[in-house]
Amino acid sequence: MLTVLVDYDSGNLHSAEKAFQRMAQETGAGDILVTSRPEDVARADRIVLPGDGAFPACRRALGDHGGLFEAIEEAVRRRGRPFLGICVGMQMMATWGREYEDTRGFDWIGGEVTRITPADPALKVPHMGWNDLVIDHAHPVLVGVQTGDHAYFVHSYAFRVADPAERLAHVDYAGDITAIIGAGNMVGTQFHPEKSQSTGLRIIANFLRWRP
Repeated sequence: MLTVLVDYDSGNLHSAEKAFQRMAQETGAGDILVTSRPEDVARADRIVLPGDGAFPACRRALGDHGGLFEAIEEAVRRRGRPFLGICVGMQMMATWGREYEDTRGFDWIGGEVTRITPADPALKVPHMGWNDLVIDHAHPVLVGVQTGDHAYFVHSYAFRVADPAERLAHVDYAGDITAIIGAGNMVGTQFHPEKSQSTGLRIIANFLRWRP
């Protein structure tokens, strides 16, 4: 079994690689590979797309790696490989990103990514730090995770899903903010599971065991 963490020069993947390697060893899930090569994505059994920074820059960077997005889409959409998007990697699954400029997303899960506007003006943007998850729908990747468990967030824009059934969890920041999305063989977390201690490690382990 091979899990690929896609490297397209959007953030330091060192901590994510360590977390996935640790949980792969504990679950017997095989090898973890950080790569930007489309041919590695094509042979992967699972695909993880991290992302740090602005939506338009991440989307362009992914497109600039010749054939990389096409390999991801082929593996995920046509061959049904399990997929996990993290932070902006999750946001790019949307139809549109509205950060700085209107940018087309993958349109894998309907919705748009818009700026967080807390109802309480005293709350700062970005939404940064620990927050309590509220589970909206059960999912195999959330086995053992419950409402009240903590996750670590750093973001100024949030995913507004078109279909509420595809929002698996949210957090409250003077209003609902999507925390986890999912449809078919695809899931995404707005937070960084590799930085979310026991909750994040459990989600990673569940993803590595998941067979949609």
